[in-house]
Amino acid sequence: MSSGPGNGPHSMLIIAGHLIVDLADRNRYVTDCAIAVERARRAPGCLDFAVTADPLDPARVNVYERWASDTELSNFRGSGPDAATQARILSAEVYKYRIASIEEP
Repeated sequence: MSSGPGNGPHSMLIIAGHLIVDLADRNRYVTDCAIAVERARRAPGCLDFAVTADPLDPARVNVYERWASDTELSNFRGSGPDAATQARILSAEVYKYRIASIEEP
Protein backbone atom coordinates (compact mmCIF):
# COMPACT_ATOMS: atom_id res chain seq x y z
CA MET A 1 0.00 0.00 0.00
CA SER A 2 1.34 3.43 -0.90
CA SER A 3 1.68 6.14 1.67
CA GLY A 4 -1.35 8.37 1.77
CA PRO A 5 -1.79 12.09 1.56
CA GLY A 6 -1.15 13.88 4.79
CA ASN A 7 2.13 12.15 5.60
CA GLY A 8 4.43 15.06 6.17
CA PRO A 9 4.21 18.65 7.34
CA HIS A 10 0.71 19.39 5.97
CA SER A 11 -2.50 18.61 7.76
CA MET A 12 -5.55 17.10 6.17
CA LEU A 13 -9.23 17.83 6.77
CA ILE A 14 -11.90 15.22 7.25
CA ILE A 15 -15.55 16.22 7.10
CA ALA A 16 -17.64 13.42 8.57
CA GLY A 17 -21.03 12.81 10.07
CA HIS A 18 -24.60 12.28 8.99
CA LEU A 19 -27.74 14.00 7.82
CA ILE A 20 -31.34 13.08 8.59
CA VAL A 21 -33.80 13.45 5.74
CA ASP A 22 -37.41 12.35 5.25
CA LEU A 23 -37.68 8.55 5.04
CA ALA A 24 -39.45 8.77 1.69
CA ASP A 25 -36.78 11.12 0.29
CA ARG A 26 -33.57 9.43 1.48
CA ASN A 27 -32.76 7.36 -1.62
CA ARG A 28 -33.63 10.24 -3.97
CA TYR A 29 -31.50 12.60 -1.85
CA VAL A 30 -28.48 10.29 -2.14
CA THR A 31 -29.06 9.90 -5.90
CA ASP A 32 -29.35 13.68 -6.31
CA CYS A 33 -26.02 14.09 -4.48
CA ALA A 34 -24.19 12.04 -7.14
CA ILE A 35 -23.49 15.17 -9.21
CA ALA A 36 -21.92 16.92 -6.22
CA VAL A 37 -19.87 13.81 -5.40
CA GLU A 38 -18.59 13.63 -8.98
CA ARG A 39 -17.67 17.33 -8.99
CA ALA A 40 -15.96 17.09 -5.61
CA ARG A 41 -13.87 14.10 -6.62
CA ARG A 42 -12.56 16.10 -9.60
CA ALA A 43 -11.94 19.25 -7.54
CA PRO A 44 -8.38 20.26 -6.66
CA GLY A 45 -7.51 19.11 -3.15
CA CYS A 46 -10.30 16.56 -2.81
CA LEU A 47 -8.83 13.29 -1.56
CA ASP A 48 -12.16 11.46 -1.10
CA PHE A 49 -15.85 12.31 -1.06
CA ALA A 50 -18.88 10.11 -0.38
CA VAL A 51 -22.56 10.61 0.41
CA THR A 52 -24.20 7.26 1.16
CA ALA A 53 -27.44 5.77 2.43
CA ASP A 54 -27.05 4.29 5.91
CA PRO A 55 -27.69 0.51 5.85
CA LEU A 56 -29.62 0.51 9.16
CA ASP A 57 -31.41 3.86 9.51
CA PRO A 58 -33.77 4.64 6.58
CA ALA A 59 -33.63 8.40 7.25
CA ARG A 60 -29.85 8.70 7.66
CA VAL A 61 -27.37 9.82 4.99
CA ASN A 62 -23.68 9.37 5.84
CA VAL A 63 -21.18 12.03 4.76
CA TYR A 64 -17.43 11.51 4.42
CA GLU A 65 -14.93 13.88 2.82
CA ARG A 66 -11.15 14.28 2.88
CA TRP A 67 -9.53 17.51 1.73
CA ALA A 68 -5.91 18.62 1.44
CA SER A 69 -6.60 22.13 2.79
CA ASP A 70 -9.18 24.62 4.02
CA THR A 71 -8.65 26.71 0.90
CA GLU A 72 -9.47 23.85 -1.46
CA LEU A 73 -12.48 22.87 0.65
CA SER A 74 -13.75 26.48 0.64
CA ASN A 75 -13.16 26.84 -3.10
CA PHE A 76 -15.27 23.76 -3.77
CA ARG A 77 -17.98 24.39 -1.23
CA GLY A 78 -18.58 28.07 -1.94
CA SER A 79 -21.76 29.05 -0.13
CA GLY A 80 -22.81 25.46 0.54
CA PRO A 81 -25.93 23.59 -0.58
CA ASP A 82 -28.60 25.53 -2.43
CA ALA A 83 -31.81 26.40 -0.59
CA ALA A 84 -33.79 23.49 -2.09
CA THR A 85 -31.19 20.95 -1.02
CA GLN A 86 -30.82 22.52 2.42
CA ALA A 87 -34.61 22.38 2.93
CA ARG A 88 -34.53 18.58 2.47
CA ILE A 89 -32.17 18.14 5.46
CA LEU A 90 -34.15 17.76 8.69
CA SER A 91 -31.06 17.70 10.89
CA ALA A 92 -27.30 17.39 10.53
CA GLU A 93 -24.43 16.24 12.68
CA VAL A 94 -21.37 16.86 10.52
CA TYR A 95 -17.99 18.07 11.79
CA LYS A 96 -14.59 19.10 10.44
CA TYR A 97 -11.57 17.24 11.82
CA ARG A 98 -7.98 18.41 11.38
CA ILE A 99 -5.64 15.47 11.00
CA ALA A 100 -1.90 16.02 11.54
CA SER A 101 -0.72 12.59 10.36
CA ILE A 102 -1.95 9.28 9.02
CA GLU A 103 -0.66 5.74 9.30
CA GLU A 104 -1.61 2.21 8.33
CA PRO A 105 -4.34 0.66 10.53
